[in-house]
Amino acid sequence: MAGPLQGIKVIEIGTLIAAPFAARLMAEFGAEVIKIEAPGEGDPIRKWRKLHKGTSLWWYLQSRNKKSISINLKAPEGIALVKQLCEDADVLIENMKPGALEKLGLGWDALHALNPKLTMVRISGYGQSGPYKDRPGFGAIGEAMGGIRYTTGEAGGVPARVGVSLGDSLASLHAVMGALMSVLRVKMGQGDGQVVDVSLVESVFNLMESLVPEYDLLGHVRERSGGALPGIAPSNTYPTRDGSYVVIAGNSNPIYKRLMTAIGRADMAEDPQFAQNDGRAAQEKLIDAAIAGWTSAHTIDEVLAVLERAEVPAGRIYSVKDIVADPHYQARGMLLDTELPDGVHVKMPGIVPKLSETPGEVRWQGPTLGQHTDDVLAGLGLTEAQVAALRERGVVA
Repeated sequence: MAGPLQGIKVIEIGTLIAAPFAARLMAEFGAEVIKIEAPGEGDPIRKWRKLHKGTSLWWYLQSRNKKSISINLKAPEGIALVKQLCEDADVLIENMKPGALEKLGLGWDALHALNPKLTMVRISGYGQSGPYKDRPGFGAIGEAMGGIRYTTGEAGGVPARVGVSLGDSLASLHAVMGALMSVLRVKMGQGDGQVVDVSLVESVFNLMESLVPEYDLLGHVRERSGGALPGIAPSNTYPTRDGSYVVIAGNSNPIYKRLMTAIGRADMAEDPQFAQNDGRAAQEKLIDAAIAGWTSAHTIDEVLAVLERAEVPAGRIYSVKDIVADPHYQARGMLLDTELPDGVHVKMPGIVPKLSETPGEVRWQGPTLGQHTDDVLAGLGLTEAQVAALRERGVVA
């Protein structure tokens, strides 16, 4: 089945997480993604986290549906090949340090002159301008400077991080949005390609809700609050009798009433001071104590059964073991049975979002280094003898 991005050609000059994840999302929905890797070891993520026979399982996920071409970017002939690839490309996605592509002769001015329709997506720590643009920046730094680390963790405790590369992934999502907006403009005949400048810091900052106006107008600095959602009540994590925890979000006015009635606190459900969120937020500790008192007297299964009948959003906190066993994940196609090159079957995450007419699909898992070099170069018109000569000179692998 053809994806909605069929006919879109994407060149990826990226490593590890941010640019590769963005390109993967486009590849899942039909774009032809050509990933340029350095000869030798290729993208370092091939060796990150847990390995299967020497190759990262993350690699197979992060690079599915991509074509791998191994080009030596230190060789002038290699740069010439990249330019050829860009001549009819729609998007180039990169996450090198600002200025690095310019030093290679692959900067915006050079590629825009070669292909005015090309969109260049540039992901970096701090963006392509500003006093910090030349600083090295990883996702962890983006999370720290973007504000999310300061607000994550137990009240009064050490700032914490989530257990995934959140900053990089948020940058990837912004990169895809920017790329598609730019490509749409080109395809509609409204103008040429443009630079999509994505900062890790700003991608995190963009999620920080009303942090800035609350500080600017009221002098309020949002602090760490553990499992609670500050200023929105009740929304927290509560203990259960069997040692589990349940997340309950009863923060809309009608849901709050149903929640408090379900736990036997009709007095609090009907109290006028709790009718609106501002009144509940002022007394959130009192409300949380009442809810926790109830959850602590019941098992998590009992809690969830009561709240489901009351139509109150609630859920247990899932580990990956819970996710893989969950029938809803399975029914939604979020656990795909895939086959690795050696024939071993392994579950991989499904594709998001779900499109009714042109859904995404997995055509193959992450390729071996340079697996598609010959095919891609043949598409540029090079003969087998020419490719062999380039390989002999160390231009491609």
